[in-house]
Amino acid sequence: MKVLFVCSGNNKDFDIIPFIKDQGESLKGEGVQVDYFPVVGKGLWGYVKAGFRLRKLLDKKRYNLIHAHFTYCGWTALIGAGRKLPVVLSLMGTDANGEYKGKNKVVLKSRISSFLTWLIQPFVSAVISKSSNISESVYKKEKSYIIPNGVDLQKFKPLPADENNGHLAANGKKKVLFLGSRTKTGKNFPLAQAAVQQPGMEHIELISPYPVSHEDIPWYMNEADLLVFPSFMEGSPNVIKEAMACNCPIVSTDVGDVKWVFGNTPGCYIASFDPKDFANKINQALNVSLNNGRTNGRQRIIDLGLDMDTVARRIVDVYKRALSGTYEFSSIPNSHVKPAKPEKMAIKN
Repeated sequence: MKVLFVCSGNNKDFDIIPFIKDQGESLKGEGVQVDYFPVVGKGLWGYVKAGFRLRKLLDKKRYNLIHAHFTYCGWTALIGAGRKLPVVLSLMGTDANGEYKGKNKVVLKSRISSFLTWLIQPFVSAVISKSSNISESVYKKEKSYIIPNGVDLQKFKPLPADENNGHLAANGKKKVLFLGSRTKTGKNFPLAQAAVQQPGMEHIELISPYPVSHEDIPWYMNEADLLVFPSFMEGSPNVIKEAMACNCPIVSTDVGDVKWVFGNTPGCYIASFDPKDFANKINQALNVSLNNGRTNGRQRIIDLGLDMDTVARRIVDVYKRALSGTYEFSSIPNSHVKPAKPEKMAIKN
């Protein structure tokens, strides 16, 4: 099977966004040949023009299917492929739900992306959502699948203390790691700042190295005492799963599928948007780590089938359904929406 990934090429730090590249490479292990078509050019018109460039490429090279990542890339794929090839669309979160600037506050112009996500659904062969809150925007349920991104367990793993790379200086303080952009409103860095400035938190040092090489992230996660994730809105955040694969303690707001991924893992806590509560959860997580060592989050990721290889097989199954023209609604059980026993992600057969 030959698949073309259509994805954004506008990130100044990467030619292909790492988690998209990782997914493509994992599919090769399942016998899928993956090529990449990065869309360079911002704004809706940039994606439209890329569609005509894609059309020229498809006149020369043959593929069985296009997998577009993000709604705008889906439109690029449809313009390029016409009706010649099935298009599988992966929703990334902000394209479906909008870009959040606060709790339940959406940037108005991002509603355009939400509208285009609604509009595109009849024209694609399958829609993959990373989490159930993203899939709520998919009304074509017969072609809807919920499949979070998988974790590369070879890259993200616990490392012995003597193998650290010295990314975090030893000064006697507990290192709390924030890996998002400090200036991107939706990542809510001010909450992390306010939490570590609460009375009694003088033993905490907040580390915010963004932007950081993706290759260095496992080192940071192993050297940090805790990861904080105070976002206003997410789908299935990769950094949460990657930190769990490193057995790093975590405090996160209740966004996307984080609660479901955490399950009952000791050392992983859900906090509110109140700085005092967030600070309290930080201390609780650090105490668990102090008394019991780091978390057992890696085993939780394995139990949920969120390793890269398992997810790759599920994506290939979607491809096969799209190529055969048959659809069947598939999702993760709603254990991260309503209180219920945690279950593995599954595609119904």
